[in-house]
Parts: sequence; C-alpha cells; structure tokens
Amino acid sequence: MSITKPSDRWTLPSLGNNPSSERAGTTPGSFAKQPTILPGRAGAYTYSSPDTPGMPPASEKTAWDFLPEGWVTEELSQGPSSGALKNNGEVVFEQADGSWRRVRFPVAFVPSTQLEFARLGVVTPQMTRVSERESHLTAVQVRDEVAAGRMVIPANKVHLGYKLDPMCIGRASKTKINANMGASPVSSSTDEEVEKLQWAERWGADTVMDLSTGGDLDACRAAIVQNSRVPIGTVPIYSMIIGRKIEQLSVELILESLEYQASQGVDYFTIHAGVLREHLPYVKRRLIGIVSRGGSLLAKWMLHHQQQNPMYTHWEDICQIMRKYDVTFSIGDGLRPGGLADATDIAQLSELATLGELTERAWRRGVQVMVEGPGHVPFDQIEYNMKLQRQLCHGAPFYVLGPLVTDMFPGYDHITSCIGATAAGFHGASMLCYVTPKEHLGLPKRDDVKQGCVAYKIAAHAADVALGIPGARDRDDELTKARAALNWEKHFELSFDPDLARAYHDEDLDVDTDFCAMCGHDWCSVRISKEIVEFHSGKEEQYQWDRAKVTAALTSEQQEILEKRGVLSPDEIHRLASKTKKVVASSGQKASCHSDVASSEEAKVIQETLVESTAK
Repeated sequence: MSITKPSDRWTLPSLGNNPSSERAGTTPGSFAKQPTILPGRAGAYTYSSPDTPGMPPASEKTAWDFLPEGWVTEELSQGPSSGALKNNGEVVFEQADGSWRRVRFPVAFVPSTQLEFARLGVVTPQMTRVSERESHLTAVQVRDEVAAGRMVIPANKVHLGYKLDPMCIGRASKTKINANMGASPVSSSTDEEVEKLQWAERWGADTVMDLSTGGDLDACRAAIVQNSRVPIGTVPIYSMIIGRKIEQLSVELILESLEYQASQGVDYFTIHAGVLREHLPYVKRRLIGIVSRGGSLLAKWMLHHQQQNPMYTHWEDICQIMRKYDVTFSIGDGLRPGGLADATDIAQLSELATLGELTERAWRRGVQVMVEGPGHVPFDQIEYNMKLQRQLCHGAPFYVLGPLVTDMFPGYDHITSCIGATAAGFHGASMLCYVTPKEHLGLPKRDDVKQGCVAYKIAAHAADVALGIPGARDRDDELTKARAALNWEKHFELSFDPDLARAYHDEDLDVDTDFCAMCGHDWCSVRISKEIVEFHSGKEEQYQWDRAKVTAALTSEQQEILEKRGVLSPDEIHRLASKTKKVVASSGQKASCHSDVASSEEAKVIQETLVESTAK
C-alpha cells in the first residue's frame, strides 16, 4: 500500500507568501485583498475580503459623483508646479496617490463640514488627529477617504469645545465599536449613565449612543456630551415623543428637536428616513415585525396620517441642520430583521435601497454619512449583506448591530452577536454596535457594558488582523513573545484586561514561575520549547526575566473578579488575596518551584505543597 504525502496533494506556500510567517508586523501575506488606499473609485476595495462568487461588486461611484448643484470636479494627471492652487471658485490640490484634482464651486461658498473641507483639499485639525490615532494613514489619506464618502469624522463643532478626541469610521481605518446606554422609564439615572459612559470608554468603546427613553432626556444628553471623549450619537425621535403620542409628531417638532440636540453637541443622529409607506406591506408576514423603535413609531405615524415618512420628505431640511453643526448621519435601518427568519427579506432590502438614495441626497448637501445595518442574520448571509450595502450606498461606512447569528441564547447574546460581528467586520462593516448579555432582557448595568465592549473589541480586532491592517497584529505578537519567554508580568501588561488575567493566574498559583500553572513543570510545552537549543522560541533578550518570584497581593478589583466568577467563596478570596507566606518566603529570597530542583519527584512535592498551603 502506497502512502500519499501531503506534498503530493497540494503545493505548500513559500515563506514569502505565507500569511503566518515569522516576520514581524501584521499578516505579511494576508489572504484578504491587498489594500488600495487611493482616492476615487480605486479605493473601493480598501482592506476588504475576497468576494465569494455571486457577491455584489463595489459601486463605481463615490461622494465625488454627488456634488452640490453648481460644483464640478475632474482628476488631473499633473498639477501646478507651485503646489496647491486656489482662486475664487476654484481649487487644485494633490491627492494621496500623487494625482491632482480640480474643483470648481460657487464663489460665495463657505465650508462647514469635514466632507466639504475635504472636497476643497483642506486637511483639518480633526483629520490630522485621526491620522495620529490611525498610524497607518497619513492626514492626506484621511482627507481623501472623507472626500470619497468612505470615511466619516463625527465631530460636532460644539462637542469639539468640550473633551472630544476626534476619531474616524471607515474601511481604511481600524474597525470601531459602539456602546449603547441610556436611562429608561424604569431604570437608571443621569449620574449612572455618565458613569456607564466612562466605564464604556475605559473598556474600549469608540463611540457611545445615548438611547435614553425616560427621565430628564435633555439633561442626561447634555451631561453625557460634556463628559465624553468619544463621539455621541442619539436617536432624536425618542425625545420628540416624550409627553405626546407619535400621531402628534409634526415637521416643525422634528426640525426643532434636531436643532436642539445638534446645539447640545451630539455628533451623529440615527434618522429612520428609509422606512417608506410602500415598504409596510412587506412586514405583514414577518415573524417579529418591526423591531426598531424608531421604525415602528414612524410606521404607526404613516398609517395614522396616510402620508409618507416625514423624515424622508423633509430630508433636505434635516440636512441643513446637520450641515450647520457638522452632525454626521447614521441613516437608520428601521426595517432591520429581529430574527433569523426575517433576515435579508424584501422589507429589509427595499429599505436598504432607499438608504442608498438618502446617502446621495445627503452628500449633495455636504453632510457626512454612515449607514446602519442588521440585526439578526444567519452566518451564511452576512457577507452578502455587507457587500450589497457597499454597492447600494457607494461605500459609505456601514455601522451594524451584531449581527446575531442565532436567536436561542438570551443572556449570552454578546457572544452570539460578536461571532457575526467578526464576519461583518471582515466583509465590510466599519463600526460594530455592541450587544451586551442583557440584550432582549433589560437595560445593561456596568458589568454588562464591560462584557459587551470586550466581546466587540475582540470581534473588531480579529477583523482588523484578518484584513491585514498595518500594525493590527503587533500587540498580539508582542504578547506571544512574552508568553514564549514565560514572562508573566509582561504577558499581563500586554493583555487587554491585565487585572482579569492576573487574577485568574493567581487563583491557581501565586508564584510567577517559568512554567504555567495549567500544565505544571514537567508537562509545560512552552518551557520545553524554550529549553530546546535549536528553537528561537522564548529566547528574545528583551523578554527575559528573573525566573520565579512571589506576586503582589490581589487588588480589590481582582478580588471582585474572582468573587463574581462564582468559583471561590469570600473566605477563599481573602486567603488568596492575602497570599500565603508559609511556603513562599517573604524575606526577598526567590520562591521555590519546579525549576529550582533536580528531580521531577521533588518538583511534584513542591507543587502539591504550594496548592495545599494556598487552600488552607
């Protein structure tokens, strides 16, 4: 019987093309498409996944194709020898790829938004700050992505006067995450929401949406904006109906409310203008109808008045307010699916086509746009949803909730959804709206906010690594080197949540040994690999350390982590935090461990003694 060797069945990749090579940096030979951070149509595939056969291609249009009336632009092969040129009503400037662009505009025009400044070739302070935070992008590249409509910088002029640190959302940048919060009629308060805001910022939220539906909404919103370093979004219709029925909503009330919230400093608005009267019959046979609060409210308004959605018919009036303060649109998906059975149906896709139209209309008014997406989507449909939006909305950043890839795990939906969010980030989403363990069940508390943020930081980071965004994998590689060297302190320092990692480690062994507590000395593969002379693993000089040492007592936060974990009793937590001194010397001498003894039998005795004494 002959044996077929693997090399007879396929050709192994060369080291130069292997996406998992030993070279430093982010995935040197990523399976994702090679990035094209270029102005115009060429940048449509910036940091994108390969298209599965049958996927909709990227749109051939950008925001440059939807200029205000009276504007004209053209790309030039070369520009003036003196550099950027500006005359009355005309500007010529160099783009990131070395090409030039001429823009003619009305002489009296004064730019107000990041999009308008980008169209005139201006690099704003906000664009410069974004390039500092996105180290793989230059300020000119940021400007060009904003001008193409593929990137937004949510930075209300009022909020810039407080604590806002400008950031961006787009395919050329790292994937962002949003945390939702807000007081409800039955839970929470303004102070608690500000605390949750700060807690979300600590755990990596790039933006925060205030979805308050109860209490003093105006005061809560003002407090959140004034205390926030990250952009704040709202769904303005919530405050529009406080104290009144949805049927009483008027155009005057809509515009007045938007003006007020914009003047408070809100950076982006979710406006459900894509839900049209003609879409409502498509919802009749859904398992769960309309799950968007804004979408359901406007559907009720349209049925009552037998009129078209006022947000749609008065879109240009809304744009005028948004432009004044440079508020970014987050065009809402009011017909998003609320269950797997309703995903990718005619209601959802009809609305998505309308969102593409609204994107074009907003760009003509100089307003920045991102588009919201589903929802609850089976895993196999996620790529199609991402790439259809890329086509219909001409590459405007896609901001998706999850999506959840199954419906039967309430209490664990932060996990259910971050699985879908990873796929969404890889296939086209620019920002992921977190889901907490409380989703579908109640208003999230502090720990729910943390769990949601961490789950979504994992999803966003995994997508960035897979896409090959420069620098995305650097910290992973550094932590791997620390782990290989069994340098525990460096290992914890590089982790996303050092307190959690340290607490879990010290639960089993309060000595930083040169083996792991999971395997023990004799079975520790990392220790064995490090000792093999021919291997490079674990030998980098900057990661070496002084072998075993006693760790400091657990902090109160680390104690709380273990107590909440439900494994140890309060007494056990106290004993662990105090650290036993019966076995580990407190005189500054090195602690005894397996690596200090000659035989495995002696090592075994020491390990058993350590465990027993810690438990006493």
